[in-house]
Amino acid sequence: MKFTSLHTLSLSLLTTAAFADGAFYGDPPDARHPWAIHDMNRAQPMRVEAGSFSSQDKPGTPPSDATILFGGNPNELEKWQSDKQPAEPTKWEVKDGVLQCVPGSGYIRTKEEFADCQLHIEWSAPSKVEGNSQGRGNSGVFLMGQVEVQVLDNDNNPTYPDGFASSIYGINPPLVNPLRAAGAWQTYDIIFRRPIFKDGKELDAGYITVFVNGVLTQDHTPLEGGGGHMKRSSPRAFPDKGPLKLQDHGNPVRYRNIWYRALPKRAIEGGDTSHMSEAATTTKRAEIAKTIREDAMKMEGTAKMLRLFESICYTENTEAKNNALLMLGSFITEVKALPTDKIESQKGEILRITKALRYLTKFKFVANDLEAKKDLEAIIKAKDWEPKKK
Repeated sequence: MKFTSLHTLSLSLLTTAAFADGAFYGDPPDARHPWAIHDMNRAQPMRVEAGSFSSQDKPGTPPSDATILFGGNPNELEKWQSDKQPAEPTKWEVKDGVLQCVPGSGYIRTKEEFADCQLHIEWSAPSKVEGNSQGRGNSGVFLMGQVEVQVLDNDNNPTYPDGFASSIYGINPPLVNPLRAAGAWQTYDIIFRRPIFKDGKELDAGYITVFVNGVLTQDHTPLEGGGGHMKRSSPRAFPDKGPLKLQDHGNPVRYRNIWYRALPKRAIEGGDTSHMSEAATTTKRAEIAKTIREDAMKMEGTAKMLRLFESICYTENTEAKNNALLMLGSFITEVKALPTDKIESQKGEILRITKALRYLTKFKFVANDLEAKKDLEAIIKAKDWEPKKK
């Protein structure tokens, strides 16, 4: 078997990002983790352009991947409808770029439906303070139309704690009260995950995390069925998707800068996460190994050999392993045939392959007594190439 010229191999290795940082480096995949530690085979994070923060005078801008539900344009009122059956146009109003509740007109909901999300919404209670407890600046943000994050003017206005502003209504009070004075703009940033049920069994209770004006007020709070008024809720399945609802509670509360970002699936739903079920991990590892082997077929020389070796760290494959071992044998034959004064030029290649073989033997992907590894180790020792410990 004629091996590709050793002098062309370094360049081909540089074209494979996996060898630059991650391959044969961190702990390998295991039964519940489909990726190695520091795995370059994982997808790079998608680029999202960050938005800007709001001021009292001006709303900020959303991130580039956000879906805007209301950004100040009167035409965006078309994205909303009255929460009635059958639906009808909302009577809420847009004034000076602000969406305002018209008391007595009823709840409104988005025409669009969605589920797990990062939701950003800003609201302002009337600057003219009237009423007390639940009668002052009352509204609500209903995720999927199912569970309410309370909106209320609680600036010097006590009420029952599980109905306080940013409470999960009827379930959990906020950790603290970071509200600004009545009439000022308040910012809610909400992370929402719906409950997951299968065959009537709860797999994930669902939860909400809330920041108010940048301060954490709900820390991964379980939904407990979604809460409600006066009656204790119990765990239940939610629909796959639902609208965002805003409550008319008889107060002219204003809203602006409403947007959301859909969140990826959790592991329990089959999402690609670091820690997965054993079945999902097995499937994902097989997918990764297949992709690596397909990538190896586009390569030559030690780049191809190392990529094939890398694939067996995810899923055992006799053909891939035997082909890689055959190529390794050809490499060793060529190295041994080199004149003594030429071996130095292959130092980087020999160290790179030896590093891979040390990893593969350590984690028992290949036999520990591999003759090729012994040959390379002997060369490294004779040439004193072992990196010195600092």
